[in-house]
Amino acid sequence: MRRTVPVRLGDRSYEVTVGPGVRGSLAEVVGRLGARRAVVVSARPPEWVPDPGVETLLLPARDGEQGKTLATVEALCGEFVRFGLTRSDVVVSCGGGTTTDVVGLAAALYHRGVDVIHLPTSLLAQVDASVGGKTAVNLPDGKNLVGAFWQPRAVLCDTDYLSTLPPREMRSGFGEIARCHFIGAGDLRGLSLTEQIAASVTLKAGIVEVDERDAGKRHLLNYGHTLGHALELATGFALRHGEAVAIGTVFAGRLARVLRRIDQSRLDEHLAVVRHYALPTALPAEVDPGLLVRQMHRDKKATDGLGFVLDGPVGAELVSDVPVDAVLRALDGMPRAPLAALVGAAASDAVPA
Repeated sequence: MRRTVPVRLGDRSYEVTVGPGVRGSLAEVVGRLGARRAVVVSARPPEWVPDPGVETLLLPARDGEQGKTLATVEALCGEFVRFGLTRSDVVVSCGGGTTTDVVGLAAALYHRGVDVIHLPTSLLAQVDASVGGKTAVNLPDGKNLVGAFWQPRAVLCDTDYLSTLPPREMRSGFGEIARCHFIGAGDLRGLSLTEQIAASVTLKAGIVEVDERDAGKRHLLNYGHTLGHALELATGFALRHGEAVAIGTVFAGRLARVLRRIDQSRLDEHLAVVRHYALPTALPAEVDPGLLVRQMHRDKKATDGLGFVLDGPVGAELVSDVPVDAVLRALDGMPRAPLAALVGAAASDAVPA
């Protein structure tokens, strides 16, 4: 079963294709673009990369936050120059969310923009990172602080790639799917994996179409991410992105409850959805709440005090200038568990059905 989701952005429109074997259409997509050369940046073995059908340079990449730096982007651009890549050619990413972000940013900057096609190989990248045109790298001071908006020309979400993922990497992707429950996707728990991916992408596409540059409604996609990003940094990325977002989603529900935006049953729903996907719901016991608050002040939504996307009577929305004492109460109300236990549980073989 294949699903095609259009992202309608005028002359920057493109399609996201989801299903088994869809990477086989890469040469067709490259041909439509008229590119004569391609640079493929892959964090996966060469046999995972389909033939683009043109002269190709294959460059290795490494998934993981440690490689998500400006130095990596500079190194890629240097390889583009040596290969003779022009603005009429194409760059292809093949890997997880880090590869998508780094390659997308390199494509956005090289010659002020060259076409990019994404072949996301992780669940997290298929449901979120590869779609919407956000590209960014980290600084020591925070996540995704340097980036650009650069829409891909196509996204090929081949679900065959997912059969090769370790259980923990699959679970991390479910963290992004879980948060979709609270920002308009509805209950996805009874759907097939392809349908869950397509539904998540459809939700994101609809939001991006009305707010490509993250000036308003696109904030909804950051549900659970404000605390999630802070947890990633505070744990030295011992928590995977989706695991941290899952904890952040539970926290968002608890903070909304502290602010009396939702009732207890809705808070319980946050817990139930995250637990369904076998994701963590507790804070790492070793992490100081004060450190988390300081880190959250650096979030891009914190333009007027602390800002969070929170559930409420009319659904999720951005809430600005949230009092620090309310944030601390919500953090204090969350269960705690040793980081080793959270990571160990995540590394188990159990994967949600």
